[in-house]
Amino acid sequence: MSTRTFAMIFGIVFLIVGAGGFIPGLTAMGPMGHVADAEVQMKTMFGYELGMFPVNVLHSIVHLLFGVWGILAARSLGGARTYFRAVAVIYAVLTVMGLVAGLRTTFGLIPLYGADVALHAVLAIVAAYFGWMNRDTASDRS
Repeated sequence: MSTRTFAMIFGIVFLIVGAGGFIPGLTAMGPMGHVADAEVQMKTMFGYELGMFPVNVLHSIVHLLFGVWGILAARSLGGARTYFRAVAVIYAVLTVMGLVAGLRTTFGLIPLYGADVALHAVLAIVAAYFGWMNRDTASDRS
């Protein structure tokens, strides 16, 4: 698959996930499921998207921004590669932050723990592949 096409897919998925954080039916506000829930100070629209991934309004906005960036980056191969390289580094850092007690809520603002840790690791790995390893064919570059 071309790097540009996958940047578009990443962007669209991030937009869907970001929008999902604002839809009450997709974000369960049920009982606190993780010990770190109490550490989150930004409780606006706090819940578990799809019942698994802790999100709040800031987390959802970040997803929307990554979505717009991915769609814009898909316009060129260089833009898509740069996008994926940045996503790989940023999401690798977020993965590590999600494992560190003092950082897993981004100083109380954005939840990064629980199922988010594994998801962020997968995103970082996939993004690293498309940012550094994938070799597009001549037809993919146009």
